[in-house]
Amino acid sequence: MKEMQDRDLLRQAVAARAFAYSPYSGYQVGAALLCEDGTVYTGCNVENISYGGTICAERTAVVKAVSEGRQKFVKIAVSVSGEEPGIPCGLCLQFLSEFVDSEFILICGNCRDEYTVYSFKEILPAVFRSAAVHKAGE
Repeated sequence: MKEMQDRDLLRQAVAARAFAYSPYSGYQVGAALLCEDGTVYTGCNVENISYGGTICAERTAVVKAVSEGRQKFVKIAVSVSGEEPGIPCGLCLQFLSEFVDSEFILICGNCRDEYTVYSFKEILPAVFRSAAVHKAGE
């Protein structure tokens, strides 16, 4: 597998952002999740008037991947319509923690395709995990 570059994955997140449904916040988010086997799953945020029914782009991408039989992830790119690079929310980070280890890479981009790269441990150093369930473990 040819290693996917951060910028390539970010481009896919930007493309996914175009499909965002965000009539309430006006904040579009796209994500591109790279699986260990080289497959990429994309997602966008889909808002709901109740807000609690809203699903983030990152979780959309993870759910698509898991529903297709993938559970080993290398990195994710997130692109937002705002000026500041989009860092996944706490719920998305907790959701990702089911499948990733501390070395998982997050590429966080803004509307100008500028981005910052973090390891999962940098973003969520004290993740809540169940030793009985989590196999990727630290």
